[in-house]
Amino acid sequence: MEFLTRIDIPLSEWKMEVGAKVLLMGSCFADEVGQRLVRGGFEAMVNPFGTLYNPASVAASLLRSISERMLMVDSAELVRSEVDGVWHSWMHHSCFSSAKRETLVERVNSTTHEVAAFLRQADVLIITFGTAIIYRLKETGMLVANCHKQPDNLFVRERLSAYDIVDQWQLLLQLLASVNPKLKVIFTVSPIRHKRDGYHVNQISKGILLQAMDELVDMESMDGRCAYFPAYEIVLDELRDYRFYASDMIHPSEVAVEYIWQRFQDTYMDNKTKDAVAKAMKAWRQAQHREIVER
Repeated sequence: MEFLTRIDIPLSEWKMEVGAKVLLMGSCFADEVGQRLVRGGFEAMVNPFGTLYNPASVAASLLRSISERMLMVDSAELVRSEVDGVWHSWMHHSCFSSAKRETLVERVNSTTHEVAAFLRQADVLIITFGTAIIYRLKETGMLVANCHKQPDNLFVRERLSAYDIVDQWQLLLQLLASVNPKLKVIFTVSPIRHKRDGYHVNQISKGILLQAMDELVDMESMDGRCAYFPAYEIVLDELRDYRFYASDMIHPSEVAVEYIWQRFQDTYMDNKTKDAVAKAMKAWRQAQHREIVER
């Protein structure tokens, strides 16, 4: 007797090998997968620009990297908080923020150089989208990737359509292929719900992302370079019980993330690679244990 509905995931025709260069960008779910890739022996760069939730912000960050477009100290992208005087970038996570504008700019530009170099050599790009909702500055219309807890009246909220996402990403994927022809792209939708927008809006948003991913992966022009991994469906259909959620009832629990990781390995790694990953992760856990004991 079966007590769950198992998601059928076709095995990938291409496989990831230990040591492969993998760039992960997107929502905080990308961090979970990225940490496991690092511990498993992959050369992974995980959310170098910080957490990014929507397709437009991820695309903007990739375009900045490909073109190596540097941030200028007088850019409209920079804003100084009136509360604590800290400088922020509307397009970057608060980990780049600084009391000095020049320090913020230096951090952003240094990371842009690193990502550009990594992209040219990367084997796999894993993109995790969290929401189709975007925010723009009301005054200028500029896209905002991070609101930095600034007043809501500064922003206009919009919802991308599947057409918007496909139109932007089709061009971006072609550009990525010209920069790095060997690059494979794995799309996934984060199973984490965005309760701030309300659960009904969250479902609509996730549906838009799923439709867009399906259209992009199926495009003939992608020539099999893109794939979709159903992390969202695994949580909703296989793990449809609150025991697979963290205490906030929003984020997947450690057990759920580990299960998704196992399904990911089964899809994109052969047995030899999985064995090597298991050994690397065992060595990492032992090293962590020694470090705790020695403290």
